[in-house]
Amino acid sequence: MDLDPDDIFRDEEDDQESEVYQGRGSTKELVVYLVDASPKMFSKTCQTEDQEDETRFRVAVSCISQSLKTQIINRSYDEVAICFFNTREKKNLQDLNSVYVFTVAEREYLDRPTARLIKEFDLIEESFAKEIGSQYGISSDSRENSLYNALWVAQALLRKGSAKTTDKRILLFTNEDDPFGNMKGLTKADMTRTTLQRAKDARDLGISIELLPLSRSDEEFNVSLFYADLIGLEGDDLTQFLPSAGEKLEDMKDQLRKRMFRKRRVRRIIFTIASGLSIELNTYALIRPTVPGQITWLDSVTNLPLKTERSFICADTGALLQEPVKRFYPYKGENIKFSLEELSEVKRVSSGQLHLLGFKPLSCLKDYHNLRPSTFVFPSDEEMVGSIRIFIALHRSMIRLKRYAVAFYGSSTHPQLVALVAQNEIVNASGQVEPPGMHMIYLPYSDDIRHVEELHTDGSVATPRATDDQIKKAAALMRRIDLKDFSVCQFANPALQRHYAVLQALALDEDEMPEFKDETLPDEEGMARPGVVKVIEEFKLSVYGENYDENEVNGVSDASRKRKAIAQNAVKESANYDWAALANTGTLQNLTVAELKYYLTAHNLPLAGKKEVLINRILKHMGK
Repeated sequence: MDLDPDDIFRDEEDDQESEVYQGRGSTKELVVYLVDASPKMFSKTCQTEDQEDETRFRVAVSCISQSLKTQIINRSYDEVAICFFNTREKKNLQDLNSVYVFTVAEREYLDRPTARLIKEFDLIEESFAKEIGSQYGISSDSRENSLYNALWVAQALLRKGSAKTTDKRILLFTNEDDPFGNMKGLTKADMTRTTLQRAKDARDLGISIELLPLSRSDEEFNVSLFYADLIGLEGDDLTQFLPSAGEKLEDMKDQLRKRMFRKRRVRRIIFTIASGLSIELNTYALIRPTVPGQITWLDSVTNLPLKTERSFICADTGALLQEPVKRFYPYKGENIKFSLEELSEVKRVSSGQLHLLGFKPLSCLKDYHNLRPSTFVFPSDEEMVGSIRIFIALHRSMIRLKRYAVAFYGSSTHPQLVALVAQNEIVNASGQVEPPGMHMIYLPYSDDIRHVEELHTDGSVATPRATDDQIKKAAALMRRIDLKDFSVCQFANPALQRHYAVLQALALDEDEMPEFKDETLPDEEGMARPGVVKVIEEFKLSVYGENYDENEVNGVSDASRKRKAIAQNAVKESANYDWAALANTGTLQNLTVAELKYYLTAHNLPLAGKKEVLINRILKHMGK
């Protein structure tokens, strides 16, 4: 089923003819990732066995890599630059020491992220020591100031675009909370002053500087020593900085592959109230279905988008027709010709505008009339001056009289009636909670409403009723498995996650598809808890009695029986291996993937992942 057959939720960002699409380059985001590459960044974050090689530098690289992968799906037209400071080598347009701007061939320093950039950046740690190198770039002897140089390079990279139409950001990764801590006296004061002035100049140009501190293992990152002044923190912002920065860092590492719709305006429409009286409205999608992007056909040689052209050839002469094709309809022995434009006008039922038909009491609008997500409408004086004043008068009258408006709306192929329900403004101490406006509810056709059929129409047969014991057991079950603070927004669409994971694997030439978690699957571990199992069994017993066949009650399918047989076979095969001895001797690597899955299936563990992932999963389950 097509979730959006009429492009109700099509955003102007996706409409190539809209002003938003044509001008979206002026609303893009420019980001410079500024990464500290001093020797301290290559120290280990912890001494545990599974994170032995995890350095702060690796954490920063992982965050940036994941952010770039997400950005290609989210907003591919944004531009990024990756800049290291405290480096041995230098590579920047200003030729400043200890600053290295990382990029790949056929790409500018600040440009859109590409698959090649992500692939090479993922391997940067392997070649960093040899090709770029790490050193302390702040020295009192030579008065070198790598942080100052890095801010200068980043500011120069972000010169393109206006600050009013472009969001410019510098994301700074470091674990050094006092870069000038080894200096004293006038030298320290002078270098601190010039660096803070450089940061202030950047902020004055509309560039926001965000700090992502990578805390040291021995002590907490003290932002008040230097960076509070650099990024402009004070008061409550200073006390809340570290928790919020930590959450931001975790979000960067665990970002979902998803598209973000920054502009909620769907389109602009004309609302005809009476003959000669029309106003302009903007429509906003409060909720919309998320679907994979449109397919773009590319040339196999140039990899450029293909353009489709259609030509007509005369069946008699084989000549290419230059004039537009006309169709005809026989009428009284004569062929009446129609052009494509005339046929389109004949078929046009609605102009796509909104036409007021009348008003009805709010009590006439039922809950089951709201079958699809509504659209919020708000007036605009952009092209039709006076629209806001007329809308306000109509809005106030509808609220006072408790009426809703019925209007005719729709495309030429899908005309329909809509209800316009006025919403009053809701304000509390924190500000506006709900804006004033109208909700456009798409009313169903008569065929869409099904009448309820009663199953027990025979008065002589008693209607089945639950006993008090069954109701009590059901209530206990619901309390046990109740989801606290449930929201559908907590769950990602597994089909979309798989779609984006496949695209990522193809673009980056990855051997294995990235793992993704299907959060819609039942929580088998939670359902297997003794307390939950007990109330489920008690409920079954109260409903079906003691001597019930679970297979007959549940109607077990062939697929379920097959899965059960596979699980039983895995348990049988798994018993033939001494898993503890294999784990202790480190010979799990000698088993095939199919053999490893015997253990995983027998213990209800996930089967996805490479061979190394499966082995680690087995060892973790065994407590090794």
